[in-house]
Amino acid sequence: MWVFVLLAGLLAGCANGPIQRKDGRQSQRSFAIENLAKSDVDQVTEIHQREVLRHLRVLTEKLYRRNPAEFRKAGLPSVEAATEQLFANLTVWATSPLRRSDWERDFRMAFREDFAGDRVHAYMSAMLAMVMTAYDHKQAFFITDQLDAQKLYNSARNIETALWKLSNARALDGLTPVLLTNSMDGEIQNLSFEREFGKLIAAQDLLALVIEDSSNRVISRTVQNVAGFAFLPL
Repeated sequence: MWVFVLLAGLLAGCANGPIQRKDGRQSQRSFAIENLAKSDVDQVTEIHQREVLRHLRVLTEKLYRRNPAEFRKAGLPSVEAATEQLFANLTVWATSPLRRSDWERDFRMAFREDFAGDRVHAYMSAMLAMVMTAYDHKQAFFITDQLDAQKLYNSARNIETALWKLSNARALDGLTPVLLTNSMDGEIQNLSFEREFGKLIAAQDLLALVIEDSSNRVISRTVQNVAGFAFLPL
């Protein structure tokens, strides 16, 4: 029941006026007739998904800024161009190759020693495909839709696994990170990657609780061995 109290608070907050964020964006959207076919849970799901996709975009940009050689492998001119190339898939997701991709394979490919392609693209495209799988490849939700709370929970654990690998994978010398993330020795401490990943995981976990409460289906909570780089099924 507490989840529905939270939902009511969230929706009431949206009705009172838009949130003005530091980057200038506003949270409020204009009313659309299709909203009449959405439950409160559907609307909260869409809010969570938009935030999750925003965090994924931010992480992609951060990874490319720390690893500019990666987007140059693909012949792209900038961080922005490389990021847009990936997230343009969302506008045509129904026919995008990412929808049918093997995201577990792509995660592993990003860290293979013999992989000569864009590691950031491989890693973040796998992340995007995995997250969209948890949302049943949808970006709009209606009363007839029912997400699986277990998939959302499992996706949060998979993000933790992918984060562990990103933070710990090293090149053949055993010292050089395969992909740079946070600050290196001697640099000013920067934990922005952990913060973004933390927000991403929290959003998926919270939505899993919302769906679990609304559907009366109990999530099977498991202890994940992140060091084994093994993912939970979706």
